Amino acid sequence: MKETKIELLSPVGSFECLQAAINGGADAVYFGVEQLNMRAKSVNSFLVNDIQQITAICKANGVKSYITLNTVMYDHDMQLLDNILKEVKKYHIDAVIASDFAVIAQCNQLNIPLHISTQANVSNIETVEFFSRFADVVVLARELTLKQVAHIVKEIKRRKIKGVSGELMKIEVFIHGALCMAVSGKCYLSLHTQNASANRGACTQNCRRPYLVKDAETNDELLIDNEYIMSPKDLCTIGILDQVLKTGVSVLKIEGRSKGADYVFTTTQCYREALDAIANNSYTNDKIDDWLKRLSTVYNRGFWEGYYLGHKLGEWTNNPGSAATEKKIYVGKGSRYYPKINVAEFIIETGSIKPGDTLMITGHHCGMVKEKAETLTVNGKQSHEAVKGDKITFPFETKITAHDKLYKIVDTINE
Repeated sequence: MKETKIELLSPVGSFECLQAAINGGADAVYFGVEQLNMRAKSVNSFLVNDIQQITAICKANGVKSYITLNTVMYDHDMQLLDNILKEVKKYHIDAVIASDFAVIAQCNQLNIPLHISTQANVSNIETVEFFSRFADVVVLARELTLKQVAHIVKEIKRRKIKGVSGELMKIEVFIHGALCMAVSGKCYLSLHTQNASANRGACTQNCRRPYLVKDAETNDELLIDNEYIMSPKDLCTIGILDQVLKTGVSVLKIEGRSKGADYVFTTTQCYREALDAIANNSYTNDKIDDWLKRLSTVYNRGFWEGYYLGHKLGEWTNNPGSAATEKKIYVGKGSRYYPKINVAEFIIETGSIKPGDTLMITGHHCGMVKEKAETLTVNGKQSHEAVKGDKITFPFETKITAHDKLYKIVDTINE
């Protein structure tokens, strides 16, 4: 039997992240546009007019592109939905990810490939079979165990359940990133408290805060100690990825469309290396430890394996923000590029840089690149420090623009 290639799917919330995903080794990327996606509030979404450029970049790099239209849709959203789907059809986006039946129906009418979003909470083989008349891929609910996932994949093969393309239905699962305390992310806390619907991409993340418990009769209050009781740690399957693959799933998805290019590149690269290591029988504990160390350098709330191993309760974070071992501090922006000698120039807008500092550059063309400043050329001369107003130059292979940003990487453990 021909072995199906596992697809590594990475999140993209900006052009920097798009290039970072490509550089990291993604097979496919997913992104949202304007307000009809589940990250509409937390990220500056792409515009409809960006679809052409996104697809052009993806096709030039042999990477598939999927667009998320996975919010609850209201009647007043239909015109924007129509406009987006026209662009999707025109520029041959590889698939739409959706759960609302209005989107599902329109995609079928337009013969646009469709993936059923995790928002549909697909948790059994009967539901997979129901959606097979509309789609080719189903993203399963995040609350399932690996045993349940494996059963669904096995039943697809046994029953020969085919999607609209005529091929067997494919199963997609999340392997890394933020988890929500609500089943498949369908939460109403934000709607009740702020009139901002999480199911329309406007979540205010009430669950990530500390809470008091108050006795209604005595008014005595208790602060929940050490745990953000509605804020789970992040999903991380790098240490059980071989077990995930044994279920027979086809697509492995990284969460994080609101994260930066450093997160996208690091998570994509680590899981790319892990998949390759499993394929060539070099997946070892030492490598897993190294991947975990690298994954810990970018945004995270701590790690656990989610519900895949049969945990009945979530593991809660004790940190309101990121537990990353490194943080990036903005210091400047691109000012000029010298293509004949491949040298980049940045102007320092805040803080300072010294020789030995690790720098990170993010941009449309480079994605995310980290480099150690062994020496420092400031205003054309060697110097021991660059401060606000200075211009620094260094060799850099990729063109930079005024939109590119320069950061200094700081170790958070020894702060």
